Amino acid sequence: MEVDKYGPVVKMGSGYELRFEDDSDFEESYQECAKNDLGETPERRAEGLEELRRLIREEKKLYLPTDESTELYLLAFLRVCKFYPESAFKRVKFLYKLRQKNPKYCNDLLPSLEKNVFEQNILTVLPSRDQHGRRILITECGQRWKIKNCSLTEIFRGIELVMEAAILEPRTQVSGTVLLVDFAGLTINHVWQFTPNFAKMVLDWIQYAMPARLKEVHIVNQPYIFNMVFAVFKPFIQEKLRNRMLFHGYDHTSLLAHLDAKCLPTKYGGLMEIETDQGIELWNLLCYYEENYKVTNGFGYKKKK
Repeated sequence: MEVDKYGPVVKMGSGYELRFEDDSDFEESYQECAKNDLGETPERRAEGLEELRRLIREEKKLYLPTDESTELYLLAFLRVCKFYPESAFKRVKFLYKLRQKNPKYCNDLLPSLEKNVFEQNILTVLPSRDQHGRRILITECGQRWKIKNCSLTEIFRGIELVMEAAILEPRTQVSGTVLLVDFAGLTINHVWQFTPNFAKMVLDWIQYAMPARLKEVHIVNQPYIFNMVFAVFKPFIQEKLRNRMLFHGYDHTSLLAHLDAKCLPTKYGGLMEIETDQGIELWNLLCYYEENYKVTNGFGYKKKK
């Protein structure tokens, strides 16, 4: 990672750059998406923020500042709920209650504490958005995942850190995210790491808490044994998410029917000549925002005395 005049950036491959954006001046395509998909107008945005702030202030045991410093964060909740303040508030409460109940997975979420998972090169944020302007996160849960070196808890915490950075990108709030999960090399030892309790917690986070528009989940390179993993998660998957899950196996053509080749690495049939082995660079990029993570770690329900 290096820092140029625009901020921190990770150089990937030949001519590709990954940086987290904070520019709220949208291109026309994002403006149209915000208006048509989310019903966002300046008036609805202002009204939604005002009402959501009021609801948060009335939730006495919840600490979440409602001044200008958290406006972009609150917009993430409003945008995922298409500017219905009550629905956004429900998601806020669910998130912080989930974090309170699951300290193992959610407490002290700081990049500086989670270097190990990024050293394994399990997580990759692609530098190019897809043809719909969506962020793409790759998780490699097979060959790259050495159980003795990295726990499933660490992988989930790493995903949380990446998503927290992504949801503060205005373009990502509007266009959403795509998750590509690569199960090449999955073994029975990997399968044993997934429990029903873990599956329920993760899916509760995705479906009811995370302030992000998860538009598609692509499962690739999954061996037959993957069915055992999916059986653990299946009871907790709601119809909306189930309809957004696509299983491609080893068929790159199937994947490319949904994601443009220009935004995918060659290992997945794309045109981007980059390797998914720059996890430590991604970690350095997240560490640049360590102070921001420290602030958001302070949000939540007050502990009982």
